[in-house]
Amino acid sequence: GLSTQPVWRKLWDDVMKTRPPNSENITCWRKKFLETFFSNVLHGVLDVSSDWRLNDDHFSPLLHSSPHVSQLTLCNMLQGAVELTAEHNQQVLENLAGSLRILKFQHLLSSDQSIRRSLVLLLHRLIHHGSVSQVSMYSWPVPDTVLLVLILSMSAGFWRSGNALAYHSSPCGLCRAEDKAQSQEQAQEQAVRRGQYSKREWGDSEHQKGSSSTPEEEDAEVNGCRADTHLNSELSGPRSPPLRHQVCEDMSSEVPCDDTSTQEGSSCCVSDQLSCHPVLRKMRRRMKSAAGKKRRCLRRSSGQYADPEDLYDFVFTVARENNSGLLNNNSTTEEETVENWTSPSPGSPCKRCKKRGGSAGIFSPKVPHRFRSVSTLELFSIPLTGETCRTLSNLLSSWVSLENLVLSYNGLGANIFCVLAGLRALAHHPDCRLRVVRVSDVFSHVPCMELVCCILSAFPQLHTLSVSFDLKNQLEGNRPEGNPGCSKVEIPESCLEQLEIRFPREPLHTAFLLPVLKASKSLQQLSLDSAALPSSQELGLLLEALKECNPNLKKLSFHDVNLAEHQKEVLLLLQDPILQEVTFSFCRLFESSTTEFLLEIINAVKRNSSLKSLKLPGNRLGNHRLVALADIFSEDSSSSLCQLDVSSNCIKPDGLLEFTKKLEGHIQQRGGHIQFTHLRLFQNWLDQDAETAQEALRRLRAVCSVVNDSWDSSQAFADYISVM
Repeated sequence: GLSTQPVWRKLWDDVMKTRPPNSENITCWRKKFLETFFSNVLHGVLDVSSDWRLNDDHFSPLLHSSPHVSQLTLCNMLQGAVELTAEHNQQVLENLAGSLRILKFQHLLSSDQSIRRSLVLLLHRLIHHGSVSQVSMYSWPVPDTVLLVLILSMSAGFWRSGNALAYHSSPCGLCRAEDKAQSQEQAQEQAVRRGQYSKREWGDSEHQKGSSSTPEEEDAEVNGCRADTHLNSELSGPRSPPLRHQVCEDMSSEVPCDDTSTQEGSSCCVSDQLSCHPVLRKMRRRMKSAAGKKRRCLRRSSGQYADPEDLYDFVFTVARENNSGLLNNNSTTEEETVENWTSPSPGSPCKRCKKRGGSAGIFSPKVPHRFRSVSTLELFSIPLTGETCRTLSNLLSSWVSLENLVLSYNGLGANIFCVLAGLRALAHHPDCRLRVVRVSDVFSHVPCMELVCCILSAFPQLHTLSVSFDLKNQLEGNRPEGNPGCSKVEIPESCLEQLEIRFPREPLHTAFLLPVLKASKSLQQLSLDSAALPSSQELGLLLEALKECNPNLKKLSFHDVNLAEHQKEVLLLLQDPILQEVTFSFCRLFESSTTEFLLEIINAVKRNSSLKSLKLPGNRLGNHRLVALADIFSEDSSSSLCQLDVSSNCIKPDGLLEFTKKLEGHIQQRGGHIQFTHLRLFQNWLDQDAETAQEALRRLRAVCSVVNDSWDSSQAFADYISVM
């Protein structure tokens, strides 16, 4: 019954000899220590020989800690992947296959063929036959296209990035076991079919004996029936192996041009009997035509990609053919090209990519996922080219297990519509699970609201949508509109519950937001960031729209929106009987306000029993306004406020101590009953008098949970001058 947390905390200090980041948020020191220990040993950061407790020939640091690792980060030249796939670490890899949930890649560099081979083996074991559910990639300014496509495709459940045999010459043990089980199952099914066909053939022969047909007609019918039976038996015979085994042998690239034993064997066995029935003759012609097309395709593929290990050529030669074909097609207008990108049919991501069956010529969306795939994909600060976006779009079109997609600072530009085409194709899949999409970038290619409308019209099943941009497009005068149909698209009724929009200083027009609000009856959270209110009536119109269209809205947040001249609307929000959390972050609330406005805010919160959280960071409260806020918890208050955030508000230690004393007085008057539980104090001037600050924090922690930091207030000199 004793906690071992202090022991693991001391082990951290003794072994790691560093201060862990965000130590106040660590809930399990055992897990934190073992995960960090595994990572440091794997990457050579920690020398086990330097500690006498670890310097033991019979002790394997990786093997001991691997069962406790739930997330792992691979960096630089992927040395960790090479180490984990080494033969002496086979059991370590097996342990990770059961424990690892999150796999991260950070600061990757270009790699050679041997490293990619190790990475393929690692991803195959951890994703396809393991428990990894999230793949995240960070900070890759100049991505290696081959490596990036490899990670994306294997995360999506494929193992056919170019030529599988270039990485792995034989199926893994798990693949062989599954292959054997499926072969036995298929053999049983074939045996049942053969029995059924034999019974049907016997019954047909008995029926023909009792008929009055001529001998010539009987012979023709019997021969035709036997040919039909033989054909069905051959076509239902040994099927081509499923994708999970084809990926280990490669479905097409390694098949010789003349090796068509499966198709030719079937046709030769029945060629003498096919001519006895006109229907079968027609079927034979169709089979020959299909087989000829396949052989021609294989010959062209085999000749085109001469080097089987050159994944780059395999991925992008077809993409270049698609592009050149479009450029040579003089009848295709620019509008049709945009339409091809943004309005695909339900079965494929882009009309432009139909010619080769894939956005970048790699995968056909019709190929089923035979391998397990991850449910969360995150790409942070990784530039994506047009060809890479087409590859991603094609993967997304059939990635049914994907639940969360995060694309952050990828320089998408107009390629956002290519990705959107893949999402539109995925939305038509009955087993689709995608519910969260987050897109952020430096420059916005189209206005935020147009992009929101496009995404929701393509994917109304989303529960969470976040669109964030820092700046408008550089060419402000000639700003591209992207998809001209976005602003006029009709949004079907959606399942959206959370909407976050960060405007690049764009005007917030309620008329543009209104169609989204009307289609999102289930909306519970709305966050508007860096929006400019074009008129004093705009915020009022927004509040009316929210009240009419979104009766279930529980959380409303404004960040970096100037509300100094919207005091009436602010008070209306604080009086709303439905809202449970209201955030005014850096909204300049008290820039030109009077004391009466502060008292009105306090009275509104005191009378609102539904409001649970009030966040006011960055609004220059100062000491006197903070002390006044303590009256929210007075004896005559009916407030249910649990959380208060007053971070970045120029609060000094003496003001915090006075707030604490006043709060203690109100609690005493109420008999010790208060619902207030959390106070956030980040980036305030508490370092100016450490002793007073410590006393205030000590007394506050007896009342509620206090979260603060050791912030250097000297960095806020400019803000201090502005307050003065």
